[in-house]
Amino acid sequence: MTQAAQHIIVLRFSAIGDVLMTVPVIDAVARQYPDMRITVVSRSWARPIFGLLPKNVSFVPADFEGSYRGFRGLNRLCRRLFALHPTAIADLHDVLRTQWLRLRFRLLLNHVRVASIRKNRRSRRAFITAAVKEQQQPVFEKYADVFARLGYPVQLDYQPLALIDKRTALAQIPRFNAALRPETNWVGIAPFAAHQGKIYPLPLMEQVVALLSRRKDTRIFLFGAGHNEADILQAWALKYPRTESMAGVLDNMGQELALISQLRVMLSMDSANMHLAALAGTRVVSVWGATHPLGGFLGWGQRMADVVQLPDLHCRPCSTYGNAPCRFGNYPCLNDITPEEIVKKLED
Repeated sequence: MTQAAQHIIVLRFSAIGDVLMTVPVIDAVARQYPDMRITVVSRSWARPIFGLLPKNVSFVPADFEGSYRGFRGLNRLCRRLFALHPTAIADLHDVLRTQWLRLRFRLLLNHVRVASIRKNRRSRRAFITAAVKEQQQPVFEKYADVFARLGYPVQLDYQPLALIDKRTALAQIPRFNAALRPETNWVGIAPFAAHQGKIYPLPLMEQVVALLSRRKDTRIFLFGAGHNEADILQAWALKYPRTESMAGVLDNMGQELALISQLRVMLSMDSANMHLAALAGTRVVSVWGATHPLGGFLGWGQRMADVVQLPDLHCRPCSTYGNAPCRFGNYPCLNDITPEEIVKKLED
């Protein structure tokens, strides 16, 4: 079969940060194998991001709350993917849904090559308890290994997504008027994450906002999604000068990426916004509590010098994803980081 006829289907449904971490790898595969078709299957929110990749990358939304809900829906998705005539399946998720899809392809289309991510759970558990933390294999490399096993070795040489110039990028956001924001330094703050063990305490984060808002050369953009988050961010925006909440202003992740690409720096937790900023080429100061940046989940191209953490705290990391309850109940890994320390890192 010629390379022109080759077609890889890539499966990764969640979580947001993990899906974003596939982008540098899929971008590299698409550029280094320009005659090969690549179809990414993921949640619909990801479409604007993958739409920025080379033209041989297409996207299929996986709506597991609608068309593909339940076992029958999963089989319906499988039939849709069969109709695309793939030659290979790259499973970058390895969960029950993708395992079932892989099985169906093996049983019904035995000419299709299949490979899945190796999560190395044993080494992850060893990392958590190790007295000396050593760099774990980055997730980007684990994703690249999947393509290599399919016969497509790739050099990870991703460059940040180009969004033309500031005016063109921000024109994607109808309710955003850049002319009214002349400050030299645009700073993004994304204070939320999926688990409490990864969220810098909000009263302390508000102090960070207060300290930064004293700088007349700086405008602060606050990022969050849920109703609760929007209320908090709006309260901060009303309280502090040159501070704006982007909750409800940005309609999709493509617009969020456009704005983030114009920031001087992004302050983020170990969360999706860290990875989104990395994709845009924006420098990130990231705060790490219950998780650890050497665990393999640091954003693309980010530096340990831009990490804020308590490196000598013996109880961290307490889990791979930050979802374990704190054994002390008060998350000293986060509460013992001062707002001044974070602001200094941003100003440096």
